[in-house]
Amino acid sequence: MMGGQDMKRVLAGDALVSVVAPMFNEVANAAPFTEEVLQALDALQLACPYELVLVDDGSWDGTTEALDALAVQHAGKLRVVHLTRNFGLAAAVSAGLDHARGSVVILMDADHQDDPAAFKPFLEQWGNGFDVVYAQRTVREENPLKRAVFWLFYRAFAWVANISIPLDAGNFALLDRRVVKQLQAMPERNRYLPGLRAWVGFKQTGVPVARRGRYDKKARMRFRDLWTLGMNAVFSFSYVPLFVFRIAGLLSLMLSAGVILFALYHRLFTGKAVIAWASQLVMTSFLGGINLLGIGMIGEYIARIYDEVKARPVYIVDRVVETSRE
Repeated sequence: MMGGQDMKRVLAGDALVSVVAPMFNEVANAAPFTEEVLQALDALQLACPYELVLVDDGSWDGTTEALDALAVQHAGKLRVVHLTRNFGLAAAVSAGLDHARGSVVILMDADHQDDPAAFKPFLEQWGNGFDVVYAQRTVREENPLKRAVFWLFYRAFAWVANISIPLDAGNFALLDRRVVKQLQAMPERNRYLPGLRAWVGFKQTGVPVARRGRYDKKARMRFRDLWTLGMNAVFSFSYVPLFVFRIAGLLSLMLSAGVILFALYHRLFTGKAVIAWASQLVMTSFLGGINLLGIGMIGEYIARIYDEVKARPVYIVDRVVETSRE
């Protein structure tokens, strides 16, 4: 078993370590990723068994067939959960957590960016009593613009969130079973896992981990997907947008009052004519823009309420493939 004698808790023989990774159109990386993760787990020389749970999020490039073959090749170590269509990263993550059986669950991406070398410090910190151990990205092997956008997002979100959110921490993390149970009990559908993970509390710590580059340099998440993920984060854990537009509304009223007083002053005391059309056009455009933006912000919250009221499942499983070891 790994770790020193000073660990507060250990992975006994009746425990299980689960590694969960969603996949979407990763046929070229399915086998290399599986081999890398299983080799990393073997190298830990755990005193308990382990499993790798891969979630096929509606792939159409041959990933489905490749994962089925890997389930046979790695019998007893690999379980594949096939979803009926592409439900998105957050839903695939939820499916993986629901199908993981481990006493501890390590969640990671399957695109080579999350380094399995982090498993060891993750488990060491869990042994020291931490229920959540998340990777804090020290380096990102991505283009400068994307790095800058992620850097800005994490800091802006941490500033507006109504809970304490660690910086530069994505999905890559170890979760104790009791944390997983709390996440499973949350019914919401527009999910942002790092926020939910921080919200549940428990004892948490970060481990510095360099984020590697994608194996094919082609991101699977489109700009629209990243935008949706960011909006889920902000609107699920912050009321700052509503506060901002309350302030904007107050400033608009003050500005309107100022324009009215300006016009009355010249009308009553100076006798100078105030050209109305220009000021009216500016004020109408300004207030109209403020109103539309405010309605849009409120609409984001209402749309999320509508999603919850419909109570559709977060994902639908087509089949689960698992081959028992002979």
